[in-house]
Amino acid sequence: MGEGYLAQPAIFLIKVIFGLYATLVVLRFLLQLMRADFYNPVSQVIVKLTGPLLNPMRRVIPGVSGMDIASLVLAWLVLTVEQTAILGVAGSGFQPGAAALLAIPELVSLTINMFLFAILIGVIISWINPGSYNPVVGLIHGLTEPLLAPVRRRMPDLGGIDLSPMVVMIGLVVLEMLLIPPIKTLITQML
Repeated sequence: MGEGYLAQPAIFLIKVIFGLYATLVVLRFLLQLMRADFYNPVSQVIVKLTGPLLNPMRRVIPGVSGMDIASLVLAWLVLTVEQTAILGVAGSGFQPGAAALLAIPELVSLTINMFLFAILIGVIISWINPGSYNPVVGLIHGLTEPLLAPVRRRMPDLGGIDLSPMVVMIGLVVLEMLLIPPIKTLITQML
């Protein structure tokens, strides 16, 4: 039982802890960007969990064109700390500069994946319990509808079958495939 034996569980725990918080911060950014209902009980939980770190940052980092830049910076910082810890546990030493760069594709991927999972969950809920409402459904609708509505308007009428979630999900996967590898390649060259 060597160092590698304990490294994998430690890296997993680091990813879970920091990944969950980064997810909450990115979700807060996206909810504001998509103008989702902030009075939703789930939104209020997200605001309360992210507020202690985010509110002081907002005093220093202003928003731009309705975008909460402080949320993006906080998510990037959380992912930078995560990458620093992972590099340390993996035996690569303390490399905050490398971690800061590696956090960029992680942030982009996290953002795209949040939309993917929100759309998928919305589709599953529409199959299982169509027409139902609860705070989570409202939040998912508020997050995904700005992406789905423009596609839905351009789709031909298929007799009540809505293929816009599939089209948007395919587009998001292609976008991730086009963005992440070049960013990672560029970062690898820089390191």
